[in-house]
Amino acid sequence: MMMNETGDLAVAADPAVRRQRTDDRTRDLINQAVASVPTLGLQRAAEFLATMNVPAEVAVRVLVYPNRRRAN
Repeated sequence: MMMNETGDLAVAADPAVRRQRTDDRTRDLINQAVASVPTLGLQRAAEFLATMNVPAEVAVRVLVYPNRRRAN
């Protein structure tokens, strides 16, 4: 495992270890963006998430790799 800049173990890099979701707002924004992909496209969904300050690594994970999304 790697250490991040705060000295914590980087467990998020391990797909077997997932942190509990604590941010319902981000969950809702992600759901809106994913639902909009068929009509607005991937680019517009990504722009929406960026505008709403969703971390880039989260946006990429859920838009490009939908099988890596967490269950609601």
